[in-house]
Amino acid sequence: MEDKEDVQVREPPKRVTFEEVWAMFQENARQQKETERMLKEMGAETDRWMKETALQMKETDKKIGRLGSRLGEVIENLMSPKLHEKFEELGFSFTRSSRNHELKDPNKQRLAEIDVLLENGEYVLAVEVKTHLRTEDVQDHVKRMGILRRVADEQQDKRKYLGAVAGAVIDQEVTAYAEKTGFYVIVPSGETVDIEVPAGFKPRIWQFGESCAGDKGV
Repeated sequence: MEDKEDVQVREPPKRVTFEEVWAMFQENARQQKETERMLKEMGAETDRWMKETALQMKETDKKIGRLGSRLGEVIENLMSPKLHEKFEELGFSFTRSSRNHELKDPNKQRLAEIDVLLENGEYVLAVEVKTHLRTEDVQDHVKRMGILRRVADEQQDKRKYLGAVAGAVIDQEVTAYAEKTGFYVIVPSGETVDIEVPAGFKPRIWQFGESCAGDKGV
């Protein structure tokens, strides 16, 4: 009687959670900061050693940059499905959503891209997603909102436009700046996300007719 062939049963791939992705990014950011700190403490070393280390740092930055880009896509994928229900808790009932929404001029030239766009008959909410949200990202999103409003005006879209920013890592001062600017701030919370709405917060609304003709692409 012939022996039966061994059958190997493969376990399904483990689902990567938001917390695991966030932890990976934070660990890489921590290692980079630690390397920078060590370089400052070793300022008395020779120029040759410093030049060699600088080259290594550049290579590390490239790797972290590539990782950050991939993590940004993963974070966007994980955050997007949660946004509808979270904004519904704030009184918004968005019926449509799209990702990587491109804004183009009449000549089909790209002006900007919205990471996540939520819409209904009254409101449009544009979300910018970053792995590590910085002040410059908030400023860029203000410009992006101006472009979005201008394109909407050209199409006679009179809905109210709102903005939000999201990140796996957001420093407290950046959160405060974004909220002062009038953006909702979306932060990770376990397997879902939270929207920070401090007391007295009033979101900025980009109204019909308020667009700036001088806005450039982002």
